Amino acid sequence: MSSHQTKESSFLGGRIPPEVESMSRYLKDASLTLDQDTFRKILKALVSSIEGRDCREAMRHIAESSVIPEEKLSHIVAGMYRVLTEAIRIPTASLKQEAFKEDLRELRIPEDFITDFASVVFGSRRAALEAVTSERDPHLPTLDELRWRVDVTISTSSLARALQPSVLMQIKLSDGSLQQFEVPVSKFQELRYNVALILKEMNDLEKKSVLKIQD
Repeated sequence: MSSHQTKESSFLGGRIPPEVESMSRYLKDASLTLDQDTFRKILKALVSSIEGRDCREAMRHIAESSVIPEEKLSHIVAGMYRVLTEAIRIPTASLKQEAFKEDLRELRIPEDFITDFASVVFGSRRAALEAVTSERDPHLPTLDELRWRVDVTISTSSLARALQPSVLMQIKLSDGSLQQFEVPVSKFQELRYNVALILKEMNDLEKKSVLKIQD
């Protein structure tokens, strides 16, 4: 029997953000020796920042007491912030703790730091951090109501459109605005096909297992 592991993409996406790459490089630098106590102080300050509190004074104290040059420390802080915010945006149903840790191990983050990261991302304050992050993320109005009807043009200056059916659609958005537009039947069928295709692909992804074992 042989087993094959199919790893999904990192929670950071297909390309590691430059801030995280810099953080990883400096955390691996033996000459910098970031101790765990300082790392935890930075984490605490970043959590406060994500929750909307002013952490400038705390960061100033950390910078003054650290032996790491301020420029390099700023790269570490930026990378830590990116790791936290990216992970918190992903629902815990989609991001498992062990997969999160494995992604950080591949960046060669020290194991003690990985444990501290996980304690924030999957800890008791997760729900509060998710709520704040969701409110800050840019978003568009959502669809509240959709009405449609088929119409046929009887009289028009264009013979090509005479007696051609079309779909009149009206949508009501969550901000109260109304939008109305006309869609040719051919385009409506194209839309219907693409929506069905996307739903099928989403269903296929849900069925896809992270770990596949073949005999």
